[in-house]
Amino acid sequence: MQPSRHQVRRTRAFCGALLTTLVALAALLTGATASQADTTICEEFGSATIQGRYVVQNNRWGTSATQCISVTDSGFRVTRADGSVPTNGAPKSYPSVYNGCHYTNCSPGTNLPARLSSISSAPTGISYSYVSGAAYDAAYDIWLDPAPRTDGVNRTEIMIWFNRVGSVQPVGSPVGSATVAGRQWQIWSGNNGTNDVLSFVAPSAIDNWNFDVMDFVRQTVSRGLAQDNWYLTSIQAGFEPWQNGAGLAVNSFSSTVNLGGGTPGGPGTPGGPAACKVTYGTNVWQDGFTADVTVSNTGSSPVDGWKVAFTLPSGQRITQAWNATVSPASGSVTATNAAHNASITPGGQVSFGFQGTYSGNFTKPATFSLNGTSCTTA
Repeated sequence: MQPSRHQVRRTRAFCGALLTTLVALAALLTGATASQADTTICEEFGSATIQGRYVVQNNRWGTSATQCISVTDSGFRVTRADGSVPTNGAPKSYPSVYNGCHYTNCSPGTNLPARLSSISSAPTGISYSYVSGAAYDAAYDIWLDPAPRTDGVNRTEIMIWFNRVGSVQPVGSPVGSATVAGRQWQIWSGNNGTNDVLSFVAPSAIDNWNFDVMDFVRQTVSRGLAQDNWYLTSIQAGFEPWQNGAGLAVNSFSSTVNLGGGTPGGPGTPGGPAACKVTYGTNVWQDGFTADVTVSNTGSSPVDGWKVAFTLPSGQRITQAWNATVSPASGSVTATNAAHNASITPGGQVSFGFQGTYSGNFTKPATFSLNGTSCTTA
């Protein structure tokens, strides 16, 4: 549970650095080779992108004590977890990796939020490493809301507890048991003062598992805590530590949301992919620039609702935008359609733009995607 996440306004500048010298030294000592060091994040809400499609976040929100994570190509490891909080209250943090949107920080190319009734399946895989001498849960979070919101806490939180160590327990109270996705779970239900929480607690630790997120979503709908016309906004996997936690790790994470007839997205569905071309025009002056982005639908099917994802080069920051909502202001950015330009007909195009600042040499983003599909550039 995270009853206080909504109380902190998220900032997402991250203070990571490449540890190139250390990795090179380790390679000399061990004979191993490494092309790039892991990124270390100690800033409380710092984040980084992995695999070009997921966001890893430190997300320390319940304590002022230091927490650091080492971001790998496939997940992260908690390297420092100072301090503790009472186990009968909220945890101190939620270091995690996710697909979707978390306090306006959307993962690159995600097709979330997506209406539940449009999702045919949402296959996912997770591998955890656990430690002793700590109090924590290994929590897989699924967030649902009546609206396609990207800016904060949702109405219903589904939690899958893969493991729990110490005297910690979910929000609410036990309400029975159920078999979901072929496994037996103890079910807890409650409200943390901000959102409903339905928790599925494993009777013994699960190290890794591949499953369909929609099995748990359908169970939640059947219990009246969501409806088919609601939206899936994010899928997250990580840990909630109360005491210590160094060494906890997500070794790997994958998440795909398939819309319509079993394929990712579909013609005419919000979040559906389409063949596309992006033209990125700029006007650059010292320390500032404007960008005009034109997105062309080069496919044969209409696009109804679009998200254009790209990564701003280091040192660039958006100060204002038009004809789209663009967030966050730096790093992995997603532009979402306005009400008046949500549709792109076959052969048609839409445009949006933004103004920003930069430091160092100005360069353009390398790649763009439309609703999760890579676009050509012109």
